Amino acid sequence: MTDPRDPFVPPDLSLSDDDVVEAVEVVAEPDEDDEAPDAPRVSGFDGIGTRREARERALALLYEAEQKGITPPAAILDQLPLPPETFAGELVLGVSDHLDHVDALIREYSVRWPLERMPAIDRALLRLGIYELVQTDVPVGACISEAVELAKRYSTDDSHKFINGMLARVADEVRTAT
Repeated sequence: MTDPRDPFVPPDLSLSDDDVVEAVEVVAEPDEDDEAPDAPRVSGFDGIGTRREARERALALLYEAEQKGITPPAAILDQLPLPPETFAGELVLGVSDHLDHVDALIREYSVRWPLERMPAIDRALLRLGIYELVQTDVPVGACISEAVELAKRYSTDDSHKFINGMLARVADEVRTAT
């Protein structure tokens, strides 16, 4: 026989079927006076996370779509197991819907640097930043600053300067024309 005080012998924790059913009922039926807990917060701008995180996710999706040859870029959204944050999805759809116009602006303002020769991450950053400048009411400073921060984090050492200059030139043109 084992000593009941022996800490290495697990106690008998077996439950009867009635105990399990009762426990499930208690968990499944909250009291009427109980308030529902807040929804879990994961990421995104739709009440969860930040716009910066959503931009970062949109950048990753645009980059991945290009690397996999997925066109239009928004088609990447159909391949995800779960939809991205609302703002990230809106950015990807927006860039995809306006890709020809956005790429035309990149070509117009990129002096001696063809779109096709740019690093893929820089193309994705410029597309994201230019879409926000042209199609949203996000302040110019925020559009440029966010793109520059993402460039510092994900691109080459000097890319943030290029991204900053390109977006500033585009902003001068498109935001004053409206």
